[in-house]
Amino acid sequence: MPTKPAAAKDAVPDRAALIPGNVNPADDAAEMPGATPVEAKPQAEAVEPPFRSPPKMPGHMPGMHGRPQIVPRAMAAKEDFAEGDYVVYPTHGVGKVERIATEEIAGHKLELIHITFEENRMTLRVPVAKARTAGLRKLATREMFDKALDLLKGRARIKRTMWSRRAQEYEQKINSGDPLQIAEVVRDLHRNAGQPDQSFSERQIYEAAMDRLAAEMGALDGTDKATASLKLAEKLKAIVKGAAVEVDADGAEVEAEVEAEAATEAE
Repeated sequence: MPTKPAAAKDAVPDRAALIPGNVNPADDAAEMPGATPVEAKPQAEAVEPPFRSPPKMPGHMPGMHGRPQIVPRAMAAKEDFAEGDYVVYPTHGVGKVERIATEEIAGHKLELIHITFEENRMTLRVPVAKARTAGLRKLATREMFDKALDLLKGRARIKRTMWSRRAQEYEQKINSGDPLQIAEVVRDLHRNAGQPDQSFSERQIYEAAMDRLAAEMGALDGTDKATASLKLAEKLKAIVKGAAVEVDADGAEVEAEVEAEAATEAE
């Protein structure tokens, strides 16, 4: 009785041959006696999905892909600094020029401004050639600082956007070192009696802005920051502010709000 020949072990295509890019199974089948040829199917080419740009958000610059617009640091006016001057560095606040000396760093001689920040017990060295681009400036004039204090009297201008983005914009204003922008943060986050309390993150940003304003006010008045902070707090308490104004991403008012009557008129 004829017996069926045993199937050869190599009659089964190796698993690796089934992987795209390896030997075509049709070639293996052609070499096997009695095997039915397998028609090779052409592999479909991968097609990349069409690119879809993210939705545009109001107030975003083109190409930012939904990220908040970062305001570049303003370049300070060209100024000459001397030992003993009180200066403002954008990200650290008010400091004092300890000395200006030429030092050799990495084989290069640089003229450096040594600035001390007593509160942080920190000394910062800024090259004289880079002081302007770093935003280092002298104290604001009395006229400019009075304009900053006048901003505190206005109504808060709250943008219709998420708090995380507003918080980022407030921090950028504080780190700009500009007293006018810092005053805007204090104005927007200040709460009078009878108004809702601040959240924890609002309180942190508010206190940072108050700290910057008080430090520069104290240096201008020739007092310390603690005295200037009390003076600033009393000034804020005396201000009777109206309801907050909602603004869009461009700063335009969304809807008009009715100002609150002054305390004297209410009586």
